[in-house]
Amino acid sequence: MCRLFALTSKDPVSPMLAIKALDVMKEGHDGSGMGLLLQDLGGPFEEMKDAPILSGIFSEEGIRRLDLFMMDKGFMTKYKISLKIPKKPVEGIPRRDVYLIRAYELPEDWEALDSDEIAGRLTDIRLKIRDMGEEKNDMIVFSFWPDTIMIKEIGDPLQLGEYLGLDRKELHARVIMAQGRQNTNYAINLYACHPFFIEGYGTMTNGENTAFIPIRDFLSSRDIPAYSGYQSDSEVFAHILHYSMVELDLGIDAYKHVITPLQEEDLQRHPDAQFLTHLKRTCRPLIIDGPNCVIGTLPDHCLFMAQDRKKLRPGVVGGRPGIYGFSSEICGLDAVLPDRDKSQDIQPMHLDTVIVSPDRQEVKICRQTEALNLPL
Repeated sequence: MCRLFALTSKDPVSPMLAIKALDVMKEGHDGSGMGLLLQDLGGPFEEMKDAPILSGIFSEEGIRRLDLFMMDKGFMTKYKISLKIPKKPVEGIPRRDVYLIRAYELPEDWEALDSDEIAGRLTDIRLKIRDMGEEKNDMIVFSFWPDTIMIKEIGDPLQLGEYLGLDRKELHARVIMAQGRQNTNYAINLYACHPFFIEGYGTMTNGENTAFIPIRDFLSSRDIPAYSGYQSDSEVFAHILHYSMVELDLGIDAYKHVITPLQEEDLQRHPDAQFLTHLKRTCRPLIIDGPNCVIGTLPDHCLFMAQDRKKLRPGVVGGRPGIYGFSSEICGLDAVLPDRDKSQDIQPMHLDTVIVSPDRQEVKICRQTEALNLPL
């Protein structure tokens, strides 16, 4: 199993808070790797919300190739963070040349493009850089998107946080998602490390998705270039989220109806029975088979947690107005938010989606038995 922790805060906070939570849940992960997703950034990125940020790991040769590629595309560096790597190596953490966090000015000829066209082009560039890196094994790119930083690496999460100096103010964020990996199934590949991210939508999962193959095949057939890669059976959760909300124009309240539709008896009693019956039939290949606990984030910085029907993976949400945590275990919440009202903690059941909106004032529960907020 993995261990997950996410924070949503009115004020930017250090990613080390989430890493601290992973550390106290260490019995649930083996320290073989960590992934971080930072959004709604503070510090210097506060004033450049529209600038796409490239995050990844590069060799010196890879950086040279990247620079030529980006200049040819018309991108100019606007701001960058240099993660200074200690001279003394740490056992279990690979020695890398460059951890890249670089914000770019958009090319001048993009000024007239609408947001959908810009999104498509940013995704195409990320995929091209990934392909270039896999050709020569000199680039690993995790994200290329505004107001977003992703860091992934092999090693113990707490050691990695200290090794990379992740407590610096330039990396403080209002939305933080962190995963500590349990390396149970395959050789370590950083593209298989949670969280997964696509065009503003991110997810991380504790569990196993044994329905991976039909889901992957369905998504791959949609003729959407970003639905690719799939080094992990959990990556499809982010892509299903994107497909549900972007391609099908559904809300977050419908996401669980796609991945875990109601049983027929419950479905027929639902106020939106006709629509949900059609959705279940047309999206049947996207039904997951867990157990899975999913934590995700949306482009508006809403944070959510959902369980599958088996409800065999733990998950708890708690906090106070202004800051809330989503955790695999209560001890993770206790480590980061010890002064919350614990009687208000919520452990979502199999019909629930727990949501904290961007105002961070309360926790809402959306149940699959309730009417949907369908677009007009």
